Amino acid sequence: MGAEEITITGTTAGRYSEILTAEAVEFIVALDREFGARRVQLLERRRRRRATRTTDLDFLTSTQHVRDDLSWQVAPAAADLTDRRVEITGPPERKMTINALNSGAKVWMADFEDATSPTWDNVILGQLNLRDALDGVLDFTAADGRLYEVGEKTPTIMVRPRGWHLPECHLRIGGRAVSASLFDFGLYLFHCGRRQIDRGSGPYFYLPKLESHLEARLWNDVFVFAQEYLGIPRGTIRATVLIETINAAFEMEEILYELREHSAGLNAGRWDYLFSMIKNRPDVVLPERSQVTMTAPFMRAYTELLVRTCHKRGAHAIGGMAAVVPSRDPVAAKRALNQVRQDKRREVGDGFDGSWVAHPGLVETCREVFDQWLGDEPHQIVRKREDVRVTAAELLDVKSAAVSVSEVALRNNVSVALRYIAAWLGGRGAVALGGLMEDAATAEICRAQLWQWISSGTPTDYGVPVTATLVTRMLREELDVLSETGALDEEGARCFGQARTLLSVLLTERTCPEFLTLPAYLRHLSGGTAAPVTDQAPVAA
Repeated sequence: MGAEEITITGTTAGRYSEILTAEAVEFIVALDREFGARRVQLLERRRRRRATRTTDLDFLTSTQHVRDDLSWQVAPAAADLTDRRVEITGPPERKMTINALNSGAKVWMADFEDATSPTWDNVILGQLNLRDALDGVLDFTAADGRLYEVGEKTPTIMVRPRGWHLPECHLRIGGRAVSASLFDFGLYLFHCGRRQIDRGSGPYFYLPKLESHLEARLWNDVFVFAQEYLGIPRGTIRATVLIETINAAFEMEEILYELREHSAGLNAGRWDYLFSMIKNRPDVVLPERSQVTMTAPFMRAYTELLVRTCHKRGAHAIGGMAAVVPSRDPVAAKRALNQVRQDKRREVGDGFDGSWVAHPGLVETCREVFDQWLGDEPHQIVRKREDVRVTAAELLDVKSAAVSVSEVALRNNVSVALRYIAAWLGGRGAVALGGLMEDAATAEICRAQLWQWISSGTPTDYGVPVTATLVTRMLREELDVLSETGALDEEGARCFGQARTLLSVLLTERTCPEFLTLPAYLRHLSGGTAAPVTDQAPVAA
């Protein structure tokens, strides 16, 4: 096969050129050429498994030997990933990067996935902000003249690239969009991998949306290839996998095994996990999302199995998100922090080695809880949780009898989905709504629940079933309120109109659409005029 033209859509001018160097682009192209076809095959495998499944999910018989083999462990934790009791997450936007680095957390997860709207500007400037932070030149001047600078002591940085399902349409090989996962991973490793090693750290990642150990194997092969390509010692890369799909929950041990020389443990989510339950078991109707807490039996089964699995193999188990935005009202703030404290006590009591917060104002509360339990120990991997025995039936034990939906919950899902998607289309991926810092996972569970309630005709608590007509009316009423209060300028009206149209389509599909971010990206954020990359030699296909 001959050489294919490499084209970039979107600007490459100014400081963008510092990230989009010929060598960096060549590395991304090499990654995609080596692994792009396998990625497509695994995505097709996802769809085929879901479409052809005739029995309930279960642990794999084909990998029983991996689970039974007690001889293997993951690689020892990197020195600066040993103590992870508080991790803060957020997009690599300039000001938020500085705030996260000054937060006092042990780890910062720079999130190119759920907390970033993947506009070209956000993706490339995010990479630039990470590099500037490592070079000690990151600062930000606010409109009021306030200067933000990074302090001396900063968290360990981990980067979450976008999931396997997403393309990066602004870089194309022969007209074909490259993988967004490989794009985000590759640019960060190319520009910051050696910088991190020179600082005594390393290139560390969070891997989202995996559905099988074969997808983890693909990531491991990417790591091996990339380290060899860039001359980085094998095993330097470390990665924590988010177990945020029901499919992956049945393959946790196998996922650790595939990544064992690069593994940095597993993380337990909530909204994406519930969203996955709806996609895979659409006939089992979930109640209002506020009622499905981490103490629900099937959620406890999932989290306790995660801790046991990690500690059995010498890996860290990282807990879920505290998304509260601290209120300026002291009474409300105290109440919210008490809820966060209670949730973190449950996590550390269950054996988790660390936990997530979405706001710097929650770091101290989370740290205090883990300090009280861990003391001077960096983690509690020594607690093997051998008392935990989880069956497939327990992971799937979602009680769906007599589910009804309140008007408040229905309108809340409509409002949050609409407002978040509009913000996302406008370039913001982390959005404060109703006192919580929301990301794409929240919008996904909101719209998935709406779809499920419509498709099953779930009754409301005021006597009528949830229908597409009812939800469409609520969407219109939400927009009317915003318009009447003058809250929408021309750009806001455009984004809300697009969000309403997108939701209306997704909610009336015959089967639950896999993701909302994929069609939203392809329809609204992937544009641009293709420009050949003329400053590098063609790469043979």
